[in-house]
Amino acid sequence: MEYLRQLNLLSIIVRIVLAILIGGALGFEREQKNRPAGFRTYILVCLGAALVMMTNQYVYHTYKIGDPVRMGAQVISGIGFLGAGTIIVTGRNKITGITTAASLWAAACSGLAIGIGFYEGAVTCGVIIVFIMSGLQKFDVWTRKHSKYIDLYIDYNCGKGSLGEFLEYARDNHFEVSNIQMSQNEFYHNEKGRHRILSVTMTVVSHTKRTHSEVIDILSKAKGIQYIEEL
Repeated sequence: MEYLRQLNLLSIIVRIVLAILIGGALGFEREQKNRPAGFRTYILVCLGAALVMMTNQYVYHTYKIGDPVRMGAQVISGIGFLGAGTIIVTGRNKITGITTAASLWAAACSGLAIGIGFYEGAVTCGVIIVFIMSGLQKFDVWTRKHSKYIDLYIDYNCGKGSLGEFLEYARDNHFEVSNIQMSQNEFYHNEKGRHRILSVTMTVVSHTKRTHSEVIDILSKAKGIQYIEEL
């Protein structure tokens, strides 16, 4: 094992193959979910991070200069531009891509561990990361469905009522509304004239035990609600 921790032809091949395997395992899960960063991206991130650490190790031992982890530190900070590119804020203020960004960062960290010869940590954490990304997804969905907090997007027709009337309706039905954000105004015309549509995102808490579907069903009956969905 100590021989593989040194920089030689065999250890280089082992590190490259291991980086491809771990990066590919992480990317495969994202690829199945059709995420922006997929199979090839994760392999490249993990392999590139491993190469950086091997290069740093080579420079340190060959020329006896520098810090053996300095280049790795730059990878940790530099991977942020890839992560930021996967995070998207939709028109309804819904944020997507955070898990992909975090797993890209984790793939880079795994690559650094592989590149420096810390095989035990890289393999162990790689397996755990894959389990978290795939095995815990159902638990994450279950937790969200059973949370008493629900984030909603609503298109409200101001021609049929006011937002204040909706909030009063919510209170009468034992709901607490918070984090209200009005994102945009749109107008539509019909035979009764021109009406303003207010797009609103909010967090709703039910003081009585209800499923998310029941919450949406009750609020959809409020006067002025044109469209409602859970974020």
